[in-house]
Amino acid sequence: MSVILPFLSGFLAAVIGIFPPGLINMTAAKVSVTDGRRRALVFVLGALLVILVQTYISVIFARYINKNEEVVVLLREIGLGIFTVISFYFLFFAKTPKKQIDKESIQLKSKRSRFFMGMLISAINFFPIPYYVLVSITLASYKIFTFDAVSIYSLVFGVVFGSFSVFYCYVVFFEKLKSKTDYFIKNMNTIIGLVTGFVAILTLINILNYHFN
Repeated sequence: MSVILPFLSGFLAAVIGIFPPGLINMTAAKVSVTDGRRRALVFVLGALLVILVQTYISVIFARYINKNEEVVVLLREIGLGIFTVISFYFLFFAKTPKKQIDKESIQLKSKRSRFFMGMLISAINFFPIPYYVLVSITLASYKIFTFDAVSIYSLVFGVVFGSFSVFYCYVVFFEKLKSKTDYFIKNMNTIIGLVTGFVAILTLINILNYHFN
């Protein structure tokens, strides 16, 4: 159980964090269209290497933070505020994304270094570090995850496997699904807003339990 739950939690957290169209997954899709799946998967492997390192650093950082209960509570309250703001933004203020993505918006100059290009694009994305710090601390507060070596590696590899699954879907199915994504594109803001709203509610419950128990 100490292996399965962290792995599944990491997998789910990665899918939620990466599934919305972003620079990495859309670049992977672009490489697949222009250079083929093999080069796109090489690009994905480069991105995954950086994601693995970023996630591990995040969890180790979260382990030290978790020792200070006051800091943990503060981070939960900050996370509550962030998730609440994000929810309201995506539900009420965000504009509907464009259906078509400009093919020239992602420049692919070199065809020889897809692996290193994947590493570079993933490295300039700093979102995973605070995201997985918050995820691991939240999971630990619900006793789903502990900061022992087995659970840490399980969570990290769950994140990597979840990230790979999303990237693979973009690489393999992007062209097939591109004409069928109207529903998702139109409702993406609502989907993200509902997910972050649900996380905000869980975080609020956790904070209230801490203060009143």
